Amino acid sequence: MSHFKATAFVFFAAATLLPAQTLDKHEREYAMSHLHATRKMFLDSVAGLTPEQWNFKAAPDRWSIAECAEHIAVSEDFMFGLVTNQLMKSPADPSKRAQVAGKDELIVKQVPERTQKFKAPEVIAPTHRWASPADIVAHFKESRDRDIAYVESTEDDLRDHFVPHPVLGPLDGYQWILLMSAHSERHTEQINEVKADPKFPK
Repeated sequence: MSHFKATAFVFFAAATLLPAQTLDKHEREYAMSHLHATRKMFLDSVAGLTPEQWNFKAAPDRWSIAECAEHIAVSEDFMFGLVTNQLMKSPADPSKRAQVAGKDELIVKQVPERTQKFKAPEVIAPTHRWASPADIVAHFKESRDRDIAYVESTEDDLRDHFVPHPVLGPLDGYQWILLMSAHSERHTEQINEVKADPKFPK
């Protein structure tokens, strides 16, 4: 083996032994703080509602609180599964970091903003999956607690794996976590809009 090939082999072998880069302390704490905050926002928004309030629709083509809540719960599982089952199983590609630079802030600030509306993909649209509001809330709590525990302890290299979003373009794994949290905030705002309707049951 030539000296050049031997040297290249040593560097390659050393690189393969390097641990994957995990989240730093700030990233971890920021994501957990955001997940805790939006968890509370949602739970506060649906606390103490009557069946009539849960199922009230401001118009036939508008979602009820029950449908908003179901969408939040279903999306939570969908996005977490996308991160753990799809994104983290894709090849790491640090060269894409430049494509997602600055999107952390964009997600947190713009996703909850509801001036622009989007049609939910069929896979996460509400279809009355749970028998009662209590079941929806319980499922959300379980899912969100799982997600917070994941962020707190994961050693996954979330910054070097990517999956595209249909509107936001490529996002890394950490940004998908932030999106999951900001998405629940967006639809909690929708719940609050339903509650503010003049015809909302008292």
